[in-house]
Amino acid sequence: MGERTVTTLEGRGTAPHPVTEEAEGRAGQSLVHRLRTPRRPRFWFEILLIAVSYWTYSLIRNAVPEQKAEALGNADLVWRLEHSLGIGVERSVNHAANAVTWLIVGMNYYYATLHFVVTLGVLVWLYRRHPGRYAAARLALFAATGVALVGYYFFPLAPPRLMTGGRFVDTVLAHHTWGSMASGDLKHMSNQYAAMPSMHIGWSLWCGLTVFALVKLPWVRILALLYPLGTLTVIVATANHFWLDAVGGAVCLAFGFTVVRLWYGALPYALPRRVTGRSRPAWVPAKP
Repeated sequence: MGERTVTTLEGRGTAPHPVTEEAEGRAGQSLVHRLRTPRRPRFWFEILLIAVSYWTYSLIRNAVPEQKAEALGNADLVWRLEHSLGIGVERSVNHAANAVTWLIVGMNYYYATLHFVVTLGVLVWLYRRHPGRYAAARLALFAATGVALVGYYFFPLAPPRLMTGGRFVDTVLAHHTWGSMASGDLKHMSNQYAAMPSMHIGWSLWCGLTVFALVKLPWVRILALLYPLGTLTVIVATANHFWLDAVGGAVCLAFGFTVVRLWYGALPYALPRRVTGRSRPAWVPAKP
């Protein structure tokens, strides 16, 4: 590589110091170290990142070709599979909930709002109270959401309410609410055949596990666990998803946590809560 000579203020040269491959390797390791070291999140960068990421996700999701025939065929396949497993009770749940007007209307609005409100709320809470864990937790959420696009592309799936002859009730149309972006006047803004995986479940599980892991109050931890269970009930009762769509959402979240574990060497909740400052790369010697 060559040699470098360090000149003192008096103009005298020191002995040549070879630039070794080992030193270059350490420099590369320092870059990786900096990238993997939790840092204090920057507010405006996070706002921009979340907005751009969700816009990109929505753009790609809605750009997936709406393969109606294949999506309906896959819905029949999932429906038959669930019956063979003895879990094909979505229609009974849908009809039972639809019979109680106040309940199903509440579920429609739950489906439309909490998916975003609770997730953003947990992100803000992490940003303020757990800045050292924020980036890793956000990465798990983003990785899970990103890999869901693979499912939308390779396995288009109609929701139960759109099945031909499925006898499911589209509760948004039946009760004139706006509980689904894929129903009523908003249906042209969303890909109706992207039901697998359910990211309502993926996001709600992320919220529930995050709060459960980091909060000590028992009643809050109980609510955290009930939230994804409530979401599961809602997505089935409103005929927006099958049970197996929820399994797909859980698998995506598991992928997200795996990415975090590989990158940071630990799950988000095992990282330090606070970030006190920039960490010195491990290979740089401290000044005397």
